[in-house]
Order: sequence, then structure tokens, then C-alpha cells
Amino acid sequence: MIRALYSSASGMHAQQLNLDNTANNLSNVNTTGFKKSKIEFQDLIYQDSRNAGADVGGGNTLPTGIQIGHGVQLAATSKVFTTGEMTATRERWDVAINGDGFLEIQLPNGTSAFTRDGALKIDQNGQVTTSQGHLVLGGFQPIPANATNVSIGDNGTVTITTTDGNEVFNINLVRFQNPSGLRNIGGNLFVESPASGVPEPGEPGQDGFGRLLQGYLEMSNVKVVDEMVNLIVAQRAYEVNAKSIQAADEMMSLANNVKR
Repeated sequence: MIRALYSSASGMHAQQLNLDNTANNLSNVNTTGFKKSKIEFQDLIYQDSRNAGADVGGGNTLPTGIQIGHGVQLAATSKVFTTGEMTATRERWDVAINGDGFLEIQLPNGTSAFTRDGALKIDQNGQVTTSQGHLVLGGFQPIPANATNVSIGDNGTVTITTTDGNEVFNINLVRFQNPSGLRNIGGNLFVESPASGVPEPGEPGQDGFGRLLQGYLEMSNVKVVDEMVNLIVAQRAYEVNAKSIQAADEMMSLANNVKR
């Protein structure tokens, strides 16, 4: 019965983490380029009272064993990189990635980070930046002050129309062998980790890279209905684990009162 208390407690803790993860997904339902997280659990160590296959004499072996588990623990929280819904904004510096890939940006310390948030801006020097002011890499060139129009093709070709003519340059995306291994640092940003692999640059629309959509933003891939179902399941699982603790407590109380 003591084991039941701790096993049920681990289940309640696991469902609290499940609820925390679901709440974070829901809170970011309108965050541009946000990728939802899924939570994964695994069972804890087992106590073996009798091993399957053990010799019981006379050439006979046990077909099954006796194993009692000790509860559950969090195994991983991994990002789901399915493409979110494309929303038209008609802003010329809004760029959505329809498919695989990230924009590479430069952090203040000089290192690189990666994002799916294509709400780009222009600073006072004509540099293309994120909403937080981080410089966007990947081939972006400074935009002249006399630019009258900017066209971003789905293949990454940027055409800038100025009073002196046209300027053309190409931008690239990057991708990772294991994007779920990227480390989320907030601000719609990811950084490379040993699990993600190194960034692989490529042209939009080529070799499996996503295409660019100017005047669009990729919204969160969170589905509210799915997350609400997860909330209900987590709540019910939490309740049934609490019931298990209550039942174990009542059984211990009965055992303690047997002599009375």
C-alpha cells in the first residue's frame, strides 16, 4: 500500500506536467511561428518478485514473472514541427515558410539562432531584422533608403526596385537533421544543440526546403480542440491517481484499526 501511494503520487506529478505543457501550448495559440510541444512519459523501475523463465524444477520454467511497477516519470517534451496555418497580412516584409526550414538570425552575442517567425522589420540602417531587433542572416542585404518596392519570390530571390533601377539578391534557409533536438530559448527562437545536428543551408523550394510566401505569416500549429481534449484527459488521469492515494490511505487505516 505504501508503494501505491508513491506510484500514484508520481502519476499526479506527471499529469501536472502534462497540464503545464498543454497550458503553454494554448497560451501560444496566436504566437507567430510557434510549434507546439508534446509530452512523453515512461514507466519507472520494476520490482521483480519472480522472474519469467526461472527454473522451478523437473525441467519446468515459469511462463510469466511477477513485476510490480513504481509509477511514471517524464521522458521528453519534443516540438512538433508541422506547418501552421498561413495567414495573409499583405505586409511586404512578412514572410512565411511553407514547408521545411528556418530563418537564421544573429543574437547580440554574435551567435546564431533560428526562427519560423517571419514578421521581419527594417532598422534605421536598412538592415533586415526580427521584431526584437536581431539581424536576419541568410543572404539578406541592406535595403536602400530610396527603395520603392520589394519583391520576395518563393525561391528566395529578392528584387528591390529603387529610383536608380533594380537590385537582386538571393536568401537562404537552413534546416536540421533533428529539429526536435533544437533548444527553445523563447522569443520564437531556437538554438543548435548536439542533438539537433548542424544547420544545413539551402535554397527555398529546392531539395525539400519550404517555399517563401511574401505577405503571409505562419501561425501557431496548436489546435485548440486537441489541446482541450488533452486538458480533459490530464484532469481525469489526475483525479484517478488521487483516488488511488485515497484508497491506499483507507486500506492502511483499516489495517491499523484491525486490533481495535
